[in-house]
Amino acid sequence: MSKDQTPKQLNATSGALDKFEPGGESGPIEDRNQYEQRLNSLPADEKELALDSARFADLCHYFAQQKMDVPPHVLEQVGRLSTLSVVGRTSALKDINRELMEYLNAVGQDPGIRQ
Repeated sequence: MSKDQTPKQLNATSGALDKFEPGGESGPIEDRNQYEQRLNSLPADEKELALDSARFADLCHYFAQQKMDVPPHVLEQVGRLSTLSVVGRTSALKDINRELMEYLNAVGQDPGIRQ
């Protein structure tokens, strides 16, 4: 706890984030049927954003497994997502995902040992 925060402030902050904990309203879902139900309950534009966000998360997970860094310019693009509308975020995430896939394809083309 920082010197600036009182226990009351910490409880208010953690309370706001509780919905992202397991079992919370926006927490992780293990059950595929429950995931599909939550996804289908979203408006169309938010559903598309959720799907593209999940693809991005999967790509980031792959990068982490391979011990690879996400290119810095992609991180800058991700940092600007919060300033965009839902439709803008979806479009930007599609571009980011495509760019990451192209990057993986480019670094995956190992020419082998040159003599």
